Amino acid sequence: MSNTPVASRRPVRPMYETVAEKLRARILSHALAPGNWIDEQLLCSEWGISRTPLREALKVLAAEGLVTMKPRRGAYVTQMSLRDVSEVYRLLALLESDAAAEVAARATPAQIAELEALHAELEAALDDRERFFALNEAFHHRLLAIADNRWRLQIVDDLRKVMKLDRHHSLLREGRLEQSLAEHRALMAALRRGDAAAAEAMARAHFASGLDAATSAR
Repeated sequence: MSNTPVASRRPVRPMYETVAEKLRARILSHALAPGNWIDEQLLCSEWGISRTPLREALKVLAAEGLVTMKPRRGAYVTQMSLRDVSEVYRLLALLESDAAAEVAARATPAQIAELEALHAELEAALDDRERFFALNEAFHHRLLAIADNRWRLQIVDDLRKVMKLDRHHSLLREGRLEQSLAEHRALMAALRRGDAAAAEAMARAHFASGLDAATSAR
């Protein structure tokens, strides 16, 4: 009999969660590009797994919007249409502008300082596109976390995953990084002042500009 205390034993992670994580990484890195058919047999062989955990993983990714299941044809990486992009941006504008207003109204000085620090890093990363992307996502995620609505945070996390499928990412358009940074400065100024209405308006304008950049690139 094991002498390991029951409380110290780590729960075993279901295999399908590990598989979902690996497959999600391939999709978000575009190693599996939007529109690509997902070869289940090949992945099972490569990862040394059976079809069962892979199919459970595909259900998870389908629920996140990253995978589209087609009857009698199998699983495909979701391909974003112009309508999809527009709908995702509009939802993000609604959810994140509401969060920005809440943060402006009730964030503590320490929380505003956290956002200031992330914004300063973003300013310094203008010449490093990959770092800028990562810091931009971190800033938005922290803003949502401070607003403290776990349902909104969960929905936005899923929407942002889906946004990464779009080949015409708004930040890739020439001049968009600088424009995005200017919008972040205006948002930070509103948050610093505690101006909820201005913060909400700035966040909405930020996503409207992002939508314009993403759709005009098509």
